[in-house]
Amino acid sequence: MNRIWFAAVFVMLVLAVNALADDNTPVPLTAVSVHSLGPERLGNLPAMTAPPDNPQTPGKVLLGKKLYFDTRLSADNTISCATCHDPAKGWSDAGPTSSGIRGQLGGRRAPPVVNAAYSPLQFWDGRAPSLEEQAKGPIQNPIEMGNTHEVMIATLSKLTGYTEEFKAVFGTAPITVDQVAQAIAGYERTIVTTDSPFDRYVQGDQSALTSQEKQGLEIFNGKGHCSSCHWGGYFSDGRFHNLGVAPVGGAKPDEGRFAVTKNVADMGAFKTPTVRDAAKRAPYLHNGSEKTLEDVVMLYDRGGGTDNTNLDPLMVPLGLSNREVAALVAFMKRAAVSTNPSVADEKPIPESELPK
Repeated sequence: MNRIWFAAVFVMLVLAVNALADDNTPVPLTAVSVHSLGPERLGNLPAMTAPPDNPQTPGKVLLGKKLYFDTRLSADNTISCATCHDPAKGWSDAGPTSSGIRGQLGGRRAPPVVNAAYSPLQFWDGRAPSLEEQAKGPIQNPIEMGNTHEVMIATLSKLTGYTEEFKAVFGTAPITVDQVAQAIAGYERTIVTTDSPFDRYVQGDQSALTSQEKQGLEIFNGKGHCSSCHWGGYFSDGRFHNLGVAPVGGAKPDEGRFAVTKNVADMGAFKTPTVRDAAKRAPYLHNGSEKTLEDVVMLYDRGGGTDNTNLDPLMVPLGLSNREVAALVAFMKRAAVSTNPSVADEKPIPESELPK
């Protein structure tokens, strides 16, 4: 009898151990089925398309690049688009929030320009419906470039190099604000992460990811619930979520998307940033309150921040182990980072080469 009892207990223990082992075994990407996954699987970015009223041309892209790196668009000739959206810093800045003319600090850090063309709305609160409209905003923001559109156009119009180039690209004169915005947006549509270890893995190169990164991908797409908001080729749903992030250092609470929609459900909600190249963009979140990717993961693991007054229902405790956290971070630190030279190693246009 004792032998039978012992055998039964042994079998139960074996089954329990096997069940635990199964729980820790990465699930193949094609087999993941979690209720909170987004409608589009993670994958390669689709081909970039330009709007019909702003077609891409090589001349327009080059003109946009010059404008992007030209500090003369600002009131005091100190700030360019690249000041806050620096290629060397993942097309964002060093944070935690961005600074403009006369060293003024904004309340938010610069969202990345990289892959921004795939987002249906621009800025953290989505107040701009296109890259073109976004490009107009910082120029006349008193904290950022501190200029006016009229003065900026007057400055460019005094530079023969620019007037000739605008005429060659657009076929009309004089220079307009819309033309400036279209040229900058045209350049920004070329800032696309087309080659990362993850992209090569999706295309069939099984050696592109390490075993730890593969586990991190499965956690990202499963237990970590990351792809409930960071889905598709863009690794973002382009929507707005409240993560429970409280203001830093006694700052005034940021209304986020609510300031645009006046919908109470949008209070404190911010646009989902792309995970692509995120490893280059520390610190994180709209106010730079999380210093590292590990910190961001732990925020999600806790189910969000301390301000839970309007917490998104997708924010729930995850129960990740230390090993799972390490795998998830490893995936984001290398596998989701582009090696495309035109994005990863873009160099500013020297001031000496800008139109005179």
